[in-house]
Amino acid sequence: MVKIGNVEIGEFPLLLAPMEDVSDPPFRAVCKENGADLMFTEFISSEGLIRNAEKSVQKLDIYDYERPIGIQIFGDKIESMREAAAIAEEAQPEMIDINYGCPVKKVACKGAGAGILLDIPKMQKMTEEIVKQVSLPVTVKTRLGWDDSTIRIVEVAKRLQDVGIQALTIHGRTRKQMYKGEADWTKIAEVKNHSDIHIPIFGNGDIDSPEKALEYKNKYGVDGIMIGRAAIGYPWIFNEVKHFLKTGSKLPVPAMADRVAVAKKHLNFSVEWKGELTGIFEMRRHYTNYFRGIPNFKPFRTRLVESESHLELINILDEISETFEEVYA
Repeated sequence: MVKIGNVEIGEFPLLLAPMEDVSDPPFRAVCKENGADLMFTEFISSEGLIRNAEKSVQKLDIYDYERPIGIQIFGDKIESMREAAAIAEEAQPEMIDINYGCPVKKVACKGAGAGILLDIPKMQKMTEEIVKQVSLPVTVKTRLGWDDSTIRIVEVAKRLQDVGIQALTIHGRTRKQMYKGEADWTKIAEVKNHSDIHIPIFGNGDIDSPEKALEYKNKYGVDGIMIGRAAIGYPWIFNEVKHFLKTGSKLPVPAMADRVAVAKKHLNFSVEWKGELTGIFEMRRHYTNYFRGIPNFKPFRTRLVESESHLELINILDEISETFEEVYA
């Protein structure tokens, strides 16, 4: 049984990656229902939290059915991160997660996210201060390094473990790679299999099928896998992976009725949580994936992404269910 502190998360847990503008409560709800063992909030700006910015504070919303859940924070100032961790702890998650992996320019080039990989002593000190500040387990998500010449991930893991983190997720790319090229899981395995490392190590990057999940589990020996982009519009991947790991057989693809039911639930929660205008707009990124691979679907997709009415979207989804019911039953 894998444990983070005293939190049990399964024999081989599947984690939902914290993705900005994706991993909100509506999305997490459908992923949890479909097998995600541990989830995290979207990353939250430490400066936004300590200034009580509305967007940052809203990201602290967590619900009992999501548990266990971690709140993820990011920033470049040690004091701000320490204060933000204290604020996040008040929302009563199971753990506090630190983002040392975000590669986007506006974050990394200011020394936050993956940018801190250029200053490992500061990374260690910041982590130490957060661990001291909170009573919850502290975890970290990071990348291999800033670029190929700065990969010191084993050293990073040991330093962070030394100051008290209780789990580490490693995305197998450098900051320079962004999301391009293949993730290098051999470097993740070096950390997991190092004799000095005793905390759970989770691998992240390129897991998009049950077959690959099993291959990487066996090949690299990680304690669990974090899934990100492959879950967008396809929350079924968690249960599909679990079933394949257990039985060696694949679950049937979701029937059209299932796709529509989950898309509806996601849409309804999105509108409820964010308001109709924002909720509808932010759902648009998901529709393509909910109905990926459906022939002759383009007219429906166009209507889904152009509609600005909650009721109209529900009617379109019902129409989709009726139109494709016999083909995708």
